Amino acid sequence: MKLQQLRYVLEVFRHGNHISNTAEALHTSQPGISKHIQMIESELGFEIFSRKRNRIVGLTEPGREVITIVQRVLNDIDNLKRLGEEITSRDGGSLTIATTHTQARYVLPKVIERFIQRHPAVQLHLRQGNPTQICEMVESGDADLAIGTETLRPFPSLVRLDCFELERCIITKAGHPLLKIRRPSLHDVAAYPIITHDPAFSGRWKVMNAFKQAGIQPNIIFGAVDADVSKTYVELGLGIAVMTAVTFNRRKDQGLRAIDATHLFQSSMTSISLRANSYLRNHTYDFIRLFAPQLTREAVDAAMQQVQ
Repeated sequence: MKLQQLRYVLEVFRHGNHISNTAEALHTSQPGISKHIQMIESELGFEIFSRKRNRIVGLTEPGREVITIVQRVLNDIDNLKRLGEEITSRDGGSLTIATTHTQARYVLPKVIERFIQRHPAVQLHLRQGNPTQICEMVESGDADLAIGTETLRPFPSLVRLDCFELERCIITKAGHPLLKIRRPSLHDVAAYPIITHDPAFSGRWKVMNAFKQAGIQPNIIFGAVDADVSKTYVELGLGIAVMTAVTFNRRKDQGLRAIDATHLFQSSMTSISLRANSYLRNHTYDFIRLFAPQLTREAVDAAMQQVQ
């Protein structure tokens, strides 16, 4: 049994049981992956994947246990590598952060500036995606930690550390009629075309859920991939935008105005997600503490132990 075979099994599962998608992502051949999976199944004495007409359609019952074990084994291998880096290069190494546009653009800059000042020898890498995608990066080992809000699906193999809430506001063009209403209602907001986040972001769910519970059908003209795009279209006068308040800067967004919307829409919780049972280097603990001061080393370790 080889580590490469274990990786193929896990990657096929992560790619929705599609060998073709897995082969494309790993830049290898479909027959090669199929062969390695058959070899490990032969060695184990049972099938990991259930098949229909020689096509993988899901996991068998023992296959589910295999995935859990494989994830743990590969995570431990990764921990050994991290331990080696910690011993041989105490001041260096790397840290890969997967995050959303809002966090990367509006929350992280000052944190990263302070981190680089403290750890100049650490190579820092940023990867962006929606909340679900960034957790998938951590789950697969392509990132060390994810910083974002709620995801479309649960990630039982990750530890989620709550940091702080992001409250919402309504962004309008200067002079917009909505600015004349001291405390706008959902009906007031729904009277105008609305720009909100793409459906993959928690902001979209919470905005739509507020309207749904009030029995209102808003006019959503489109879902933008990030706050900067939303503000661009608001400036053009195409509509108003429901966004997190942290994305509005009174000095820089001079042609726009922000209306408090905490009474209308739920806030989103910003969290850090880590692989359970992963070995964290000292600079990783330091980055977490810089981002969320309440997350001390002891707090992080306690949260990691709860899922063991």
